[in-house]
Amino acid sequence: MTTYVMLINWTELGVKNIRESPARLDAARKLLGEMGGSFKEFYLTMGEYDMVVIGEASDDAVMARFALSLGMKGNVRTKTLKAFPEAAYRQIISSLG
Repeated sequence: MTTYVMLINWTELGVKNIRESPARLDAARKLLGEMGGSFKEFYLTMGEYDMVVIGEASDDAVMARFALSLGMKGNVRTKTLKAFPEAAYRQIISSLG
């Protein structure tokens, strides 16, 4: 499984309906699960982003479909980063020669 860091901001619609946000989070967690992925961690954050999700998916296409599905609902905008674990980081660096 590949790890992804998803940076999330509420849209104007998402803030307007903020009280529904916990239910939307549950629905998002379920959706990613149905796609074969999972939420590893979720954080409400202060600063540039409103929320951060650490998730896993079998490949980039799954996470892309998930992010697009969230965006289509209009409550959030996402930025998704593919994350390399330390072992992969070390392998990449050592391959530089």
